[in-house]
Amino acid sequence: MTTQLWMASTARSTLLATLVLTATSLTFPLKAQGTNAGVQEFDPLSFPGQVVDDVVVPVPSEVFTVLDKLGEPNWRQEVRDLKLPQSSDRILLSLVFGYVVAEGFVAVQAEDKESVKDIGREVIDLAKALGISKSVLPHAQAILDAADQNDWKSIRKEFDLTQKTVRTTMEQMRDEDLAQCVSLGGWLRGTASVTSIVTKTFSADRAELLNQPMLVEHFLSVIGKTPTATREHPLVVKILAGLRDVLTEMESAVDGFTEESVRTIGSKCDSLLSEITAVVK
Repeated sequence: MTTQLWMASTARSTLLATLVLTATSLTFPLKAQGTNAGVQEFDPLSFPGQVVDDVVVPVPSEVFTVLDKLGEPNWRQEVRDLKLPQSSDRILLSLVFGYVVAEGFVAVQAEDKESVKDIGREVIDLAKALGISKSVLPHAQAILDAADQNDWKSIRKEFDLTQKTVRTTMEQMRDEDLAQCVSLGGWLRGTASVTSIVTKTFSADRAELLNQPMLVEHFLSVIGKTPTATREHPLVVKILAGLRDVLTEMESAVDGFTEESVRTIGSKCDSLLSEITAVVK
């Protein structure tokens, strides 16, 4: 069953009006049949999900749970060091915020205590810079406290809640465009991590995690409708151009994703993340 058919069958969920898109968002085919050693069958429909503009999105922590079921990724190899920008550019800060939260999920999967604590502190700093610290601080502090106790389940929960709180707060402040930038930054980092994991132990089942053209189209549509200052921001312009390339690659994989196509998508996402970090001093 194709991703498009699965989405069509679930897109009328009553959650449509209330749930929001979060970082590291991935859409899935209905079921992947595990054929390689260490790979299990999984059913994304059993995972908590969100529906936004007729696009079904599993919550971020569940994305990585799926990856774990598809093998035994070495998550510590995926953790990246990211320094915060010394900038007042709220569009840039929003993209970086999504990037940082997505990095948090990778660090949790790696059970890298120090990285999680560093990211928790970065979340606090970014929230202050964006003027949303009051809403985010309780989650960030809970992350730091849970890290001290190696309580990975609670940390995953708080990262999920952090992303949802950030988007809700921004929307209440009428900064919907910044909320979309948060999601976009997170999606780029999440997708880069998925492509890295998939290419290290390639299989058709793992590659199907990237079968998400409708989600890319969603980003292109919603970012394209943001205020002029956002959609014509030089960094956003580059990201949108890159997303169009990613969409072309996804749509061309009519017979399934090859290792080369996965690498191409990963390379493009990494290139766009480099554009974001290029202004990080």
